[in-house]
Amino acid sequence: MTRPLKFFRDRIRSSLEVRDKPVYHDQREFLAALERSGDLKRIRQQVRPQLEITEVCHRTLKQDGPALLFENPGPGEMPVVGNLFGSTRRIAQAIGLNDINDLREIGHQLAFLKTPVLPTGLGDAMNKLPQFHSLAHINPKLIEDPPCQQVVIEGDDVDLAQLPIQTCWPEDAGPLITFGLVITRGPAKPRLNIGIYRQQVIGRNQVIMRWLPHRGGAIDFREWKQAHPGERFPVAVAIGSDPATTLAAVTPIPDTLSEYQFAGLLRGAKSRVSRCLTHDLQVPATAEIILEGY
Repeated sequence: MTRPLKFFRDRIRSSLEVRDKPVYHDQREFLAALERSGDLKRIRQQVRPQLEITEVCHRTLKQDGPALLFENPGPGEMPVVGNLFGSTRRIAQAIGLNDINDLREIGHQLAFLKTPVLPTGLGDAMNKLPQFHSLAHINPKLIEDPPCQQVVIEGDDVDLAQLPIQTCWPEDAGPLITFGLVITRGPAKPRLNIGIYRQQVIGRNQVIMRWLPHRGGAIDFREWKQAHPGERFPVAVAIGSDPATTLAAVTPIPDTLSEYQFAGLLRGAKSRVSRCLTHDLQVPATAEIILEGY
């Protein structure tokens, strides 16, 4: 009996050894950790959102440099983070891994979730232990009175010009929200979809969603128009979300799986979400900014 129990203990230990670093539930925790390790550079002199921030980030990325925190971009006091996932070491750290190669274990867990197979015996059950362990973190946790709703601005008081939204390249049509997590839901789908699509600012409180036809958000939108002609399509955008949810949004996953669920798998802890104030979509509870609209 001793040998099976030891094997059981070893399987538990090996499934957890790849993830022995802190879990980050918001972007501020991650930035603080990067600064402690010397992988975050604060830029205190003014660097403008119009072309300048992109140029500095692009140059830093090519040199495998640190994440950048622009403290004085203007027009207001809100800072801008850049080059956050510009190295494999920061991607690994963002989800609590020692090395980017440890993502293979998460890939095995994702494959298991896509086509789960029940164990055929005790030995097979031991081999599948990490996959079953990961299921504990799949479903997100709903947070009441979340940090993202500490300050609420509504209606005509919303002015996107007060945000340091970048114009990245000389021939861009205008300022673009470049790394916002766009949250949607199709009319017949229980899961929420999260994707990163650029949004062009065209007015004080209006943006154009620039998504490709085959992307999840665009598919949700088309299906909504067919099912609810003439009705407005709910959308939310999260800016400055926790690192695992941000990485989940750029990862190809099965359509039956929500990015919130995959983020829970990535970080090894449940995603924290909250309900929107204007519709029933759920957003990252600790995001710095949430835009709600239609």
